[in-house]
Amino acid sequence: MTATMRAIVCHRHGSPRDLVPGTAPVPVAGPGQVLIRVGACGINFPDLLLVEGKYQDRPPFPFIPGGEVAGTVERTGPGATCFAVGERVMATTMLGGLAEFVVAREADVEAIPAGVSPEAAAAFAGAWGTAWHALAQRGQLRPGETLLVLGAAGGTGIAAVQIGRVMGARVIAAAGSDDKLAFLSAQGADDVVNYRSTKLRDAVKVLTAGRGADVVFDPVGGAAFDEATRCVNWNGRLLVVGFASGVIPQFPVNLALLKGYAVVGVYYGRFREREPAAAATNMATLLGLLASGRLAPPVHAVFPLEQTGAALGCLADRAVMGKVVVSVTGR
Repeated sequence: MTATMRAIVCHRHGSPRDLVPGTAPVPVAGPGQVLIRVGACGINFPDLLLVEGKYQDRPPFPFIPGGEVAGTVERTGPGATCFAVGERVMATTMLGGLAEFVVAREADVEAIPAGVSPEAAAAFAGAWGTAWHALAQRGQLRPGETLLVLGAAGGTGIAAVQIGRVMGARVIAAAGSDDKLAFLSAQGADDVVNYRSTKLRDAVKVLTAGRGADVVFDPVGGAAFDEATRCVNWNGRLLVVGFASGVIPQFPVNLALLKGYAVVGVYYGRFREREPAAAATNMATLLGLLASGRLAPPVHAVFPLEQTGAALGCLADRAVMGKVVVSVTGR
């Protein structure tokens, strides 16, 4: 193996469109780790925010963005025995995925189900893992309840729409254009709301006969969160998943008191670190649903590694319906 690899290396915070391929040392698999030859890397809002310097974690420079990958096992480190060299795998890595090789903890690596493409696998683990954890552990979503998903056409949003349907909830999907609403209806949302042309709280009030949603899934923050605070049912759960808007909102806590609902934080990376057994159980369930076709990540576009800046720019422009994927091998 060569000592260096092609990679998207971030040397300073700034516009994602300025990112260009460079080189970096090939990482070495340590104890309990797997070295993966990356075929494809899923793009998420945390990648965008990391490059811009707006994410809650700030890795030291230089760093390689990219938090979910699919590829093949290149090597295994000492004590890593679950995967064979050449096996097709997917992994959640937080960083390092936009490169020809990445190292992952063996606990964060999963075999790709038969029939699932590298692009679909790269789009799945992080977003669908986040949404399942949010709705199952944090939101305690139950069959027959109403789930409101903000930013529903994005990566974690569409994952929440699909998972909400699998869990037996009624799903109200909110997005910012009529094209996205048509996409969400095709993905199985029961009701859709354009929150650019309609006041969200009024629409939800009509759709729920004044009750509000039992669970609100919010990966957006900003003004959307402000509206969502007034869309929650008694004993409801408002899930704080992320801040794709780039704005961390301030919450008027009297609303939680008056309406008797809980505001619940969702941090999938920390959950995987602190509760690995529960995270593994979640992923086993998700992979079964992926293999059966009950869950299927819609891939909006696939970009070559050289156009990673454009891939991240799609997210910045709010133009994505589903997931954006970067093909590292040039598929």
